[in-house]
Amino acid sequence: MTLMDRARREGQAPVRSGSLAAWAVAVRPRSLPVAISPVLVGATLGFARSGQLDGVAAALVLAAALLMQVVTNMQNDVGYTVRGGDSSGTRTGLPRATANGWLSVRHVRAGIVLAALLATAIGLALVAWRGWPVLAIGVASLLAALAYMGGPRPIAYTPFGELTVFVFFGLVAVLGTDWVLTGSVGAVTLVAALAIGALAAAALAVNNHRDIAHDRLVGRCTFAVHFGEQASRRLYTLLLLVPFALLPLMAWLGPSAGLLLPLALLPAALRLRHDFVHCPRGTAFNEVLFRTFQLELWFAALLSLGALLGRMVA
Repeated sequence: MTLMDRARREGQAPVRSGSLAAWAVAVRPRSLPVAISPVLVGATLGFARSGQLDGVAAALVLAAALLMQVVTNMQNDVGYTVRGGDSSGTRTGLPRATANGWLSVRHVRAGIVLAALLATAIGLALVAWRGWPVLAIGVASLLAALAYMGGPRPIAYTPFGELTVFVFFGLVAVLGTDWVLTGSVGAVTLVAALAIGALAAAALAVNNHRDIAHDRLVGRCTFAVHFGEQASRRLYTLLLLVPFALLPLMAWLGPSAGLLLPLALLPAALRLRHDFVHCPRGTAFNEVLFRTFQLELWFAALLSLGALLGRMVA
């Protein structure tokens, strides 16, 4: 049964080739919290520390981060199709627009070029604002986005996918946002970058754990494939819970008790970890994936709120 047939059977509108719905499949808007969360945290913590916040610069940083995520998602869609990742018919992950013929590889590659050019234009504006180090951050981020599923040895085919997400959607994004907006980086921001990076990597860990059987068939040696399902469960647990263990350190460095606000999400994180461990194989993991995205965004929002409250009462 094709995905279009399944959509009709389940009463969903089928995806038409070239439609906005088809582009949404390639762009994956439900993954965008991975790009929003680090910018929100970096900007808010920078403001709480320095009292500085340029709204235009913050909007440009957010736009660049979103474009990097869009580039990554579209490159993932195209790269997987070109490498024949769907050829075995065993995938249980989210559909890919190019693999299903809803968009051509040529059109999605054109979309990648357009998004990359827009990100470059934004980057040049930020270079004028803060200097050449911004260019290094932007170039490294763009190369990582393209290399995730591109090139002769894609990162997605190695055990280093979670590490790459941790670095670029945690350390680089959070610290880079703070530095671009304030010209410095605070100690709380450094610890927060570790927390946000871990939650972003946790989402990828769900994705790779869900696809472990299929990835073995198509030659993807992800962390889950290389180290096994038990290690994959431990990795997800670590990435999900370490951010909460870091909150007391952030509150001490602040110093602000408001930075403990995300602890309210700990019961939800524990339920999520339980559901991950006991999730049946297959598409049920998609709901765990989306809940992990949501947890990261809520964690970022409560951490930012706590930082603002701390500044107000200081």
